[in-house]
Amino acid sequence: MEAIFRALRDACAARQEQLEAYLRLPSISSDPRHKGDVAECARFTAHLLQQAGLEQVVVHPTPGHPVVVGSWRGAPGRPTVLIYGHYDVQPVDPLDQWVQGPFVPRYHDQRIFARGATDDKGQVLMHIQAVAAILRETGGLPVNVIFLLEGEEEIGSPHLPAFIQSHRAEWAVDLALVSDSYMWAENRPAITTLLRGLVLLDVVVTGPKRDLHSGSFGGAVANPLEMLARLLASLKDDTGTVRIPGFYDAVSPPAAALRAHWAQLPFDEGDYWHALGLSQGWGEVGYSLLERLWMRPTLEINGLWGGHTGPGGKTVLPSLAHAKLSMRLVPDQDPDAMVALVKGHLLAMAPPQVTIEVSRIPGGGCAASVPHDWPMLQAARRALRESFQHEPLLIGEGSSIPVVADFKKWLGVHTLLIGFGLPDANAHAPNESLHLPTFHTGIESLVRLLHYL
Repeated sequence: MEAIFRALRDACAARQEQLEAYLRLPSISSDPRHKGDVAECARFTAHLLQQAGLEQVVVHPTPGHPVVVGSWRGAPGRPTVLIYGHYDVQPVDPLDQWVQGPFVPRYHDQRIFARGATDDKGQVLMHIQAVAAILRETGGLPVNVIFLLEGEEEIGSPHLPAFIQSHRAEWAVDLALVSDSYMWAENRPAITTLLRGLVLLDVVVTGPKRDLHSGSFGGAVANPLEMLARLLASLKDDTGTVRIPGFYDAVSPPAAALRAHWAQLPFDEGDYWHALGLSQGWGEVGYSLLERLWMRPTLEINGLWGGHTGPGGKTVLPSLAHAKLSMRLVPDQDPDAMVALVKGHLLAMAPPQVTIEVSRIPGGGCAASVPHDWPMLQAARRALRESFQHEPLLIGEGSSIPVVADFKKWLGVHTLLIGFGLPDANAHAPNESLHLPTFHTGIESLVRLLHYL
C-alpha cells in the first residue's frame, strides 16, 4: 500500500484539478432548468469511472435523472462492495451569501468551496480516486467493486428503489459502502452505525364549506384551526413524550455498552445549545441528548397553516386547516404500522363538528442499524485508525438515508457509513466546503479499507 500512497501524494495537484472540474458542473436535480447540466454531470461521472479503470460503465436513463453504474469484478472468491453516492446537488440560494459563484471553486484555509464539495461530489470522488490509485499501481483490486451513483438523491431518490430491484439479481454484493455523512471533527473519524427512518404525513381538517366571517359565525361554528390545534396538542405530554398508545411498543432501549460508548464521546451539550441560540433543550425524560437524537422516535409538526396569514388583520373563520407531520423511526418500527397508529389516533380524537383527512406523503423509509461485531465494521475501524491516528467513533444519525434500508431490503446487506465531511462544511447552505487534508487522508483510508475487507 505504501507505493499506492506515494503515487497518491505525487498526484495531489492533478487530483484536486479533477475535483475542481467535477464541482464546476451545476447538477441541481430539483431545477428543471438544469436538466441538461445533470445529464452532462452523469456523463462526466461515467468518464471519471472509465478513467479510473472501471469496466462496464453505463449511464442508465430513468424517468428522471440518470443512474451511473461501473464495476470491476476481477477478484473471484473475494467480497463484492457496492459503493453508493450521488452526483446531484442542492440549489444554491441565497446566492448573495456566496463569497464566489457556487460553481466556481475557490480555495481558502485548506478548503475548497463550491456547491457539492462535501455533499456529495467530493466524497464520491474520494472513492473513485482510491480505486484508480490501486488499479494504476497494482493492475487489480483486492475486492470486487460496483459503483452506483445517482442523480436524484437531493429530490428523494424517486426512481432508485425500482432501479435497485431490477438489478439485484446481477449484483450479489456482500456489503454497501456510503460516504455521504460526517467526521466527528477534524482528524476525528466516525462511523455511523444507526440511522433513524422517516415518515411524512399530511393532515387536513375541514369545517364549513367556505370561509366565514368570524363576527357573524364565531362561537357558533367549530373553527378548523382551533380543532387542529387541539388535536396536535393531544400528541405529546409536557416532556415531549408521545401519548399515542402503542407508539413505543416496538422501541428497544439502547444497549448498555452503546450508552456507555456515547457517554464518552467528546460532546459538550452546552456548546450544542449555544450554537443553536438556546439555553436548554426539551424532550423525553430519562434519556441523554444523543440518545434522544439517535435512538428514540419522534413525532414533529413541520408546518401549520390556515385562514389569513398575510399582513394586517382579517376576521375569517377558515374552512380548512392544514398541518405537515413527520416521524423519525428507530429499528423495529414499521413505517406502515406507525402511519396507521397516528392516523387512527387523530381520527378517533377528531370532534364530530369537523372532518379530518390524514394521508402519507411519498418518500422516507425504514431505520437502519449495523451490529458492532460485524467484521466489515472492524475492518473500517482499523483503516480509519491507521490513517487518521485516532480511534474512529461509533455514532448515530438522527436523520435518514433511505437507500441504506433499501440495500438491506433488496440486497440483504449492511452498509458501512463512513463520512469525510466536517461538521462546519455548510452542506445545503452557501459557501459549502471540503477540507482538503481530510480529502487526501480519507482517500488513503479507503485504500486501506478495500485491502482489509
